[in-house]
Amino acid sequence: MSGYSQHPAAIVETDRVGAGTRVWAFAHILPGAIIGSGCNIGDHTFIENEVVIGDNVTIKCGVQLWDRVRLEDDVFVGPNATFTNDPFPRSGQHLEHYPETVVRRGASIGANATILPGLTIGQNAIVGAGAVVTKNVPPNAVVQGNPAQLVSYSTTGRGSDPQRRTIPPREPNLALPSEVEELDVPGVQLIPMPIIDDLRGALTFAQYPDHLPFAPQRVFLVYDVPSSKIHGEHAHRTLHQFLVCIVGSVHVAVENGDVTDTVLLCGPGVGLYVPPMVWSTQYAYTADAMLMVLASDIYDEDEYVRNYDEYLRLVGAKPEQVRK
Repeated sequence: MSGYSQHPAAIVETDRVGAGTRVWAFAHILPGAIIGSGCNIGDHTFIENEVVIGDNVTIKCGVQLWDRVRLEDDVFVGPNATFTNDPFPRSGQHLEHYPETVVRRGASIGANATILPGLTIGQNAIVGAGAVVTKNVPPNAVVQGNPAQLVSYSTTGRGSDPQRRTIPPREPNLALPSEVEELDVPGVQLIPMPIIDDLRGALTFAQYPDHLPFAPQRVFLVYDVPSSKIHGEHAHRTLHQFLVCIVGSVHVAVENGDVTDTVLLCGPGVGLYVPPMVWSTQYAYTADAMLMVLASDIYDEDEYVRNYDEYLRLVGAKPEQVRK
């Protein structure tokens, strides 16, 4: 390939560098590496043989990319971010096959972050500066800390600023709910439920068709979840769900491949309706959280869409909608 620029102090041994890529001083790229078009490779970077870099990737100064690291299009890697490819390295000893570490399109890695070997950083995810990533990062997630924990979801590049909706506790009342809140993701709704409160205690309920948009055929509870654990990360082909956090609180992120929104469910009196083909993820459970889920049909594994790329294909999302 030709048409890229190289600083005189850089060493570029590969002939597979895309047009418009810039390689700055004291960078060293080994012969087997593949570099896409329009990339920016900063000073004092080192790129080994079995490294594949997509188009429009920015790699800031002081980054080393070891064998079997793959960066997809539009990835940003901050200064001095550290990638690893051997979980138990020894001097002079090498693995026969290194685990592959993949940073999916549109993701950003903050300065001084450390990525353990064999992990996947999902599309459009953000890894905070100094984070130590020990587990796969979901698409669009924002993680930070050591070990890295999911703290929010990103809508960067989707035409709106990141949002987090908080549902305050409802005042006790005897009236049926009258207001349904439509979220930014079409079809997803926050549906209030009546609360009856007297000297005997409090009661909330929902019935079809007054409060529920479907007739439930199944119910399950999620509880005793460590705060670092992520649930969901899937969509349903035809199944409808209604989520109520009856104790504690949990964050729920929903998206349709184009628009993302996040809500905080905290206590009874309000439920989140998730229609079919909406990608949903639950995270940041409190220690006492108990999430009740009503489903429109019995369990069927074939109903699930668990692969995010497959989901984007099914909903017809264009790659630029997710990463630009």
